[in-house]
Amino acid sequence: MVYENIGIVGATGAVGSIIRQLLEERNFPYKTITFLASKRSAGTKLTFRGEEHTVVEMTPDAFNDLDLVIGSTPDETAQEFAPWAIERGCVVIDESGYWRMDKTVPLIVPEVNPEAIKDHKGLIASPNCSTTQMVVAMQPLHAAAKIRRVIVSTYQATSGAGVAGQAELTDSSRASLDGQAYDRKTFAHPIAFNLIPQIGGPKHEGYTSEEMKMVYETRKIFGDDSILVCPTCVRVPVTNCHSESILVETEKPLSAAEATQLFRDFPGITVIDDLANGQYPMPLGCTGNDDVYVGRIRKDLSCENGIAFWCVSDNLRKGAATNAVQIAELLVNSAATV
Repeated sequence: MVYENIGIVGATGAVGSIIRQLLEERNFPYKTITFLASKRSAGTKLTFRGEEHTVVEMTPDAFNDLDLVIGSTPDETAQEFAPWAIERGCVVIDESGYWRMDKTVPLIVPEVNPEAIKDHKGLIASPNCSTTQMVVAMQPLHAAAKIRRVIVSTYQATSGAGVAGQAELTDSSRASLDGQAYDRKTFAHPIAFNLIPQIGGPKHEGYTSEEMKMVYETRKIFGDDSILVCPTCVRVPVTNCHSESILVETEKPLSAAEATQLFRDFPGITVIDDLANGQYPMPLGCTGNDDVYVGRIRKDLSCENGIAFWCVSDNLRKGAATNAVQIAELLVNSAATV
């Protein structure tokens, strides 16, 4: 299949804006490009590669002439538009959570399971942002020594709750410093100078929906239901970039030096690890970048075959937009080699 006519659904949103930026930066090939959004945003003017485009309302007929669509929308919107596009012969790469665990839909991180692209039936899902960076970091260790168990604590930025989440952090921090009351709209508890150990609703035996996404999605991406995952997801007062403290237990022993070299050799991972000189990944230094950053790599003192490390990634880029664009590139390259 030739992917000449492409579309971006949710083109005016935060992730949609980054998708547009990445398509330009990475010189993605296309013949025509269409930007689609809700009725409210239709008619908006966008500039792409120096040309002005008018955003089209997302209706069934808007997909008639498209070959490939990347969608960044709420779950209910993805549930609605994906069948419209597929019925018209269009392949959909979906950023939402709606289709991820559908058995007929491959869930892909190109650095980890690119071979799953061949199994698509018109729809491909991109994982949750917290899962994406973790499985990229897991992949070289898993390939070398097979991971049996993962314990992960996330420190998730307010950008994961959209533009409104970022605004609430800024505005509520200012209000707190000024000694003023603040009317919360996005988070259930104050986010300024605080941590919220709940992302998502109650889901399974005390775990939240965000935490269970990390369990189910990790197993699906690796194609291995035996991998044990114990996640704790926390919202922190950081504007952008998710951070994760990760402990993996492997079947075969790995030294910290071996793990470090595996990380260094893996495409898409950047190692910053010099504790003596205070060098390690932090959100301020990783925002706006596409790599997964790893540091604080060390042997686990409580487990014979354990490796602990710190992981940071831009959740709006690799956690969402970049991964979707990489899937699109994988599709185009796969089609070119057939």
